Amino acid sequence: METDRRVLVVEDERTIAEAVAVRLRAEGFTVEVAGDGPAAVEAARRTPPDAVVLDVMLPGFDGLEVCRRLQAERPVPILMLTARDDETDLLVGLAVGADDYMVKPFSMRELAARVHALLRRAAKTAAKPAGPPTLRFGDLEINQAERRVLRAGVEAHLTPTEFDLLVHLAAHPRTVLPRERLLADVWGWADASGTRTVDSHIKGLRRKLGPDLIRTVHGVGYALEVER
Repeated sequence: METDRRVLVVEDERTIAEAVAVRLRAEGFTVEVAGDGPAAVEAARRTPPDAVVLDVMLPGFDGLEVCRRLQAERPVPILMLTARDDETDLLVGLAVGADDYMVKPFSMRELAARVHALLRRAAKTAAKPAGPPTLRFGDLEINQAERRVLRAGVEAHLTPTEFDLLVHLAAHPRTVLPRERLLADVWGWADASGTRTVDSHIKGLRRKLGPDLIRTVHGVGYALEVER
């Protein structure tokens, strides 16, 4: 039980908010609930959470704006909830700093597992990076110590998850890594139910670093296309 971990649940539908809070408290988390955008930002400022479960559609201002504001003040793992399986919405959520997303209706068991995985990843990210402090492949430079990425001398502003995914691909250059392996190694998931999460983050990396850097092997996974 992770009894010292605080989770902020931001959801305006009371029945969903209460159900999520009950499940996370049963997992040992301390949970605070906010019902709109301004209340969420205020709650996070008052008592900084270790993770946030954040609905996209909220009164006041939406979850995307909440995500922007929280990440600008203090990086925090965020799991976004959306009522629509709309790829554009999901990509925007990931672009403003969400680490993961789930589409309603969802399993409370899976939600709890995702929150645990986010916190494990956050702890791993905070630890000293493995391997050389800087990885270089042609015009791509990955500074692991500073968590910065440059391509052709221009810095790309990646989300924490995008950075971790790129580093993992860079650790195995020109090797096709299956989506299921990426989910296990980068996200810490034991099952393969979230392969679209991988696809969405790959699209984010291509948008920021160029379409030529990561190769898709249809039905299998992805490879970083760089010289060894």
